[in-house]
Amino acid sequence: MQDKTSDKPRARDLGLPLPGTPGVFNAITDVPGVAVGFRTLTDPVRRMRTGVTAIVPRQDADDPQPVWAGQYALNGNGEMTGTHWINDAGYFLGPICITNTHGVGMVHHGATRWMIDRYPTHFRQGHAWAMPVVAETYDGVLNDINALHVSAADAVKALETARFGPIAEGSVGGGNGMICYEYKGGTGTSSRLVQIGDKTYTVAALVQANHGLRPWLNICGEPVGQAWDENRLLDAETGSIIVILATDAPLGPLALRHLAKRAAIGIGRGGTPGGNNSGDIFLAFSVANPQPMPQSAGPETTRVELNGEYIDPLYLAAVEAVEESVLNAMVAGEDVPTVKPPNKTCSALPVERLRAHFSPRLGRSAIELR
Repeated sequence: MQDKTSDKPRARDLGLPLPGTPGVFNAITDVPGVAVGFRTLTDPVRRMRTGVTAIVPRQDADDPQPVWAGQYALNGNGEMTGTHWINDAGYFLGPICITNTHGVGMVHHGATRWMIDRYPTHFRQGHAWAMPVVAETYDGVLNDINALHVSAADAVKALETARFGPIAEGSVGGGNGMICYEYKGGTGTSSRLVQIGDKTYTVAALVQANHGLRPWLNICGEPVGQAWDENRLLDAETGSIIVILATDAPLGPLALRHLAKRAAIGIGRGGTPGGNNSGDIFLAFSVANPQPMPQSAGPETTRVELNGEYIDPLYLAAVEAVEESVLNAMVAGEDVPTVKPPNKTCSALPVERLRAHFSPRLGRSAIELR
């Protein structure tokens, strides 16, 4: 169960012409206070390749605080719990977890247990309730999803390991059994620094990429998937993508919903149209404006919000970070045997072929796509 960062290159290391300025780690953990943990479950004998990814928005807060948020679904064939309240109240409390489709219930149970233990006074006094955000994508091609491998304890382990700093990518956590454009997909992350006025803000993404068909694949505007058609696995879209966007910019719930919508453009740059069978579900949150829970606050509250006329650079940053996150998930991939159907292989993205294609020395002609 290896969840450490690897020595593999990331998309930028391959010379891909990716725009924008990333943060120190080029990860969602570039947003202050955001921590990420994993529980990766792999056992070929049990046909197990799955896990849990945990994001803690306010890891450095000792008391529960609302996390301002907005949510958007491009295509709703999937699950993200807690979104009804996010859409009504504009905030959530607690962690975000991402797992496989049949693991949502167990992960929700484990995340609830973690919240109760993390904030004992909050839950002991009064009638506090826990509503963690748990999202999923389907890993039934590479994992025996019906064996229900994921447990509540796995969610707790992922949350307990949440840390700041660099993040492992590819086959880690909930991304362990995921496929992207018929290559090995999974967990990917990226960030952007944005200057607005005299302040620098961070916008960052973490994705669980499990979507797309090979012929759709575009990388930095190049339709590579139309030529790289060997070792295909699927005839129709069967996957999904979860996108979590984080920022320290002071945005309110409506602006965060607008930011979440831009994830659709980010994944669209990779070529997907958002298939009928795909759950393309996005959440954006801000760690700005920390406040006590409304139940503990007075009758009036105040918070700072960025003027909407200045928000376009954040939208662009979100699009760029999402596009790069998906590429990072794929670049980190490796060849993996399938479970259903058996005896096939989900291939890794041909990284050296990609590097050669974008090499300034070789140029980028249509011939080199083949």
